[in-house]
Amino acid sequence: MKILRALYTGYGVVVFATLFFLLFPFFLIPIYFPRRFRMIGILNRWWARLLFTFIGIPFKVEHRGKPDPQKQYIFCSNHFSYLDIPTLGLTSHNTIFVGKTGIENIPVFGYMYRKLHITVDRTRLKSRYESLKRSMEAIDEGKNLVIFPEGGIITTKDPVMAEFKDGAFRVAIEKQIAIVPVTIPYNWIILPPDEFLLRWHPLKVIFHEPIETAGLTLKDTEMLKQKLFAIIDDELKRQLQNEN
Repeated sequence: MKILRALYTGYGVVVFATLFFLLFPFFLIPIYFPRRFRMIGILNRWWARLLFTFIGIPFKVEHRGKPDPQKQYIFCSNHFSYLDIPTLGLTSHNTIFVGKTGIENIPVFGYMYRKLHITVDRTRLKSRYESLKRSMEAIDEGKNLVIFPEGGIITTKDPVMAEFKDGAFRVAIEKQIAIVPVTIPYNWIILPPDEFLLRWHPLKVIFHEPIETAGLTLKDTEMLKQKLFAIIDDELKRQLQNEN
């Protein structure tokens, strides 16, 4: 069985890389012409849809409350698998990611990621401060953000979320924009973080009702964190009960 999964994973990597190199010339447009930043989300959406289609994984995007296309948002999701990144490409809004600096080391892909998204080394205080500053600047520029508030893939087996970091919530409160909770229930089954071997399973991503931050202050950061955590956690438990 592991041999079949290894072959499936190899095929998936080839599909991912092939799509990237086909789309890379188009990613150069927002790199060299930053005002065309909305292309990033459009390209990510095509990349994600084509990836899941070609590797044969059916995907379902469920909107509990569709975000207003005229408003900006920060999308916050649980993070149990490396497959979560392309999954968040399925959002209806054009977004950029806030992610780890390690991605920058991947040849070509790292160059694209560094130029178009926001990277952070969470082991360095200065880097965390710079990413917070850049996130706020990105909001001022009219961009939407995707942030994994756990700060990385913490779980190894069971889909149990780690405590959320403050960054996404500070940005949302200071800029007074809504946060959209996102639940991704099955990616840890499809691509477990400890094996990095694909397993066939339908993919699902749930975009919940936006949580408004109008009128909140930084004193409300903890309350906002707990509210978003509870929404995602409750949905994870519900989905896993249905799975069993």
